[in-house]
Amino acid sequence: MSIIHLTNEAFDKAVSNGISMVDFWASWCGPCKMLAPVMEDLAGKYEGKALVGKVNVDDELDLARRFGVMSIPTVVFLKDGKEFDRKVGVMPPQAYTAVLDGNL
Repeated sequence: MSIIHLTNEAFDKAVSNGISMVDFWASWCGPCKMLAPVMEDLAGKYEGKALVGKVNVDDELDLARRFGVMSIPTVVFLKDGKEFDRKVGVMPPQAYTAVLDGNL
């Protein structure tokens, strides 16, 4: 499974059940580009266990505001649609897998 590109309209339904990891990013953001292959890899590793999604903050400003995203990349972790953790900036893959593994 690849990363799901989430829109404001589809967001709540997509993250409503189970664990989700959502990367808030922008195409002009250098650190976001560095994180992209990590997110792709995690999407494959967690297929069937967790939703891995991306939200382009330029296209989905309302979602960025709703989650109080002030810096990108910001990765928000949700369980049944409710945020329980977040990571701001580029981190090693283990920072993301630790949160996922601890909540699956």
